[in-house]
Amino acid sequence: MAPNVEIAIPSTTLSNTSPPYTVYHITLRLPLRSFTVSKRYSDFSTFHSTLISQTNASPPAPLPPKTWFSKTVSNERLREDRRRGLEEYLRAINESEDGRWRTSPAWRAFLNLPTAVASTGNGPTKTSSRLHAAITDPAATNAPITDPTLWLDYYRDMKNHLHDARLQLSRRDQETTPQKQHESSAQAKGSLVRAGTMITTLDDGLKNLGRDNSSASSGLGGGEIRRRKDLLINARKEKDGLENLLHAMATKSRLDHTVASIQDKEALMNSGDAASGRRTPARAGRVLGKETERTRELDNEGVLQLQKQMMQSQDDNVDELRKIILRQKELGTQINEELEVQNDLLRLADEEADILKSKIDIGRKRIGKIS
Repeated sequence: MAPNVEIAIPSTTLSNTSPPYTVYHITLRLPLRSFTVSKRYSDFSTFHSTLISQTNASPPAPLPPKTWFSKTVSNERLREDRRRGLEEYLRAINESEDGRWRTSPAWRAFLNLPTAVASTGNGPTKTSSRLHAAITDPAATNAPITDPTLWLDYYRDMKNHLHDARLQLSRRDQETTPQKQHESSAQAKGSLVRAGTMITTLDDGLKNLGRDNSSASSGLGGGEIRRRKDLLINARKEKDGLENLLHAMATKSRLDHTVASIQDKEALMNSGDAASGRRTPARAGRVLGKETERTRELDNEGVLQLQKQMMQSQDDNVDELRKIILRQKELGTQINEELEVQNDLLRLADEEADILKSKIDIGRKRIGKIS
């Protein structure tokens, strides 16, 4: 069975501490994302001991031994040998037919792996493969999400799409050529479409989990269901805000393109008149102030139309800013309400702990009297 995680240690660095030590950068490639975990040799040693303690068996490959007369900080060859040895050590565990080491808590904690990816999943439906299928081909998964862990992984990937859309919109605002702006807008729109589809899937899955919250298969309480509903509400508001921002940018681009077309037309007509020897009559009835490149070639009606378009664009931008501020206010209010609920829960837990302590004291006194 192919492993769910691809592991490699491609590079090492020296820390900026005094004294310095070698840092090994572990690269992990999951079905949907990749990330890097940095560890030092002492972390590997502690992990090795914990792994043996939890599984009662030595890993399929030995851990490279510690050297006493030479250090990897000053010996580049020794550092490279240890890097290869640690990489072979991790790959042996990851590719072993025996999955006891990969299912241990020490393996997941050491590599910062989610539970769904860290498990070997010998059954026909692994959580990671279901997540990959749900994201790459949503139509193939007719059934809603019924696994709470799969729901969280799916939600994290949806948030990544929203983050990508925000980055593309920011990049579009910094581009100077229409082609680059169009490419950034297309990528942002694609990310928003995928995020919208995933939000709908998450909503359906949450409804399914809510119906099954009393069964052992779901394992979600009412509080967790409400928390996930709040996450979806905030994600949907974030998606709507990004879509409105994308529409505002597109409107502004169309306005700029219209103004540029008018300028090109005026310049072409003036150049044609100059070539034919005709003199363009001077415009009358217009009091010129501080002219710009955008207004110099326009007549009075063109300037008026340009001003109306600019004022409309400014009104639209102000309206979008107002909506964003209102959304931020709603988010702040929801966070405050959530904090109040958490404080109430903590206070209730504190009171319950005091009551339990008093009962324990009474029980101890009664036991003392009996003895």
